[in-house]
Amino acid sequence: MARLSRSGQKPGKRSAKRLILFVFIFGAAALVVAQSAPQIRHFFDPVRTVAGDRLGGNDSVTLWARVTGQVARERRIKDLEAEVRELSRYKAAAISMAERLEAYENILNLMGEPPVRGVTARVTAESDGPFAQTLLANAGRAQGVEPGAIAVNEGGLVGRVIQLGELSSRILLITDFNSRVPVMGEVSGVRAILYGGRDGLGSLTDLPERSGFIEGERILTSAEGGAFPRGLVVGEARLLSGEWRVKYGMAKRSGGYVQMVPPPMIEAPEPVATLPQAEETDAPAQASAAQGVRQ
Repeated sequence: MARLSRSGQKPGKRSAKRLILFVFIFGAAALVVAQSAPQIRHFFDPVRTVAGDRLGGNDSVTLWARVTGQVARERRIKDLEAEVRELSRYKAAAISMAERLEAYENILNLMGEPPVRGVTARVTAESDGPFAQTLLANAGRAQGVEPGAIAVNEGGLVGRVIQLGELSSRILLITDFNSRVPVMGEVSGVRAILYGGRDGLGSLTDLPERSGFIEGERILTSAEGGAFPRGLVVGEARLLSGEWRVKYGMAKRSGGYVQMVPPPMIEAPEPVATLPQAEETDAPAQASAAQGVRQ
């Protein structure tokens, strides 16, 4: 009987495995040496090309690039580059339109919104009281805050002062249900009334029947009614379940800061004094002068 080794295999089988392993190692070494020789390397180029196409696909992407995530990064970089090029075109168009608008305003002698100076104050949230969402500001009449002042922060419109004290004021947020803000679409020009919703998004009423907002456009104050100045950022238009809603743009921080600016006020013009009537004695002189000009 044939003797078994300690591993339970016959000596002949073990020698055959060693021989096969030696042949594989020798073949790999020979392949590496053959690839380094310029005269032999061109024979393996077609095989290497076909194998790379099979592993990497038609886009010449290697398997290693797919495994390491390099393909996803390169695609993301290409998408960002395309977005930057598109934004560059929009930027150039916006600059051109701004210059043209400024030239038109100078020609028409257009009177824009007058510059205003506000009071910056720190605010804290308040949950008690008849209003669900209000803020308390540590600035009041003594610091120059006016009744009905408009509160804004770095994100946009925050609310309006509803109660004013000597050293503090209460701000009703635009997210409250009792708040009403006349707004309009920046691009579409559609006008509506904004009030607070229960789900954190603004609701719109008094919308026109035959027109609507544009998805993603900015919603601005329209200055109708005289309570808010024109052009303050309120948020973005969103179409949810067939209904137009507004995603607020203001920064929501309970311990942040707001700037309270005076409400827009247009003073009533004073009555013009009656012009003095020309004396009757001057009438013949004016008539003779006019006759001399005709001659």
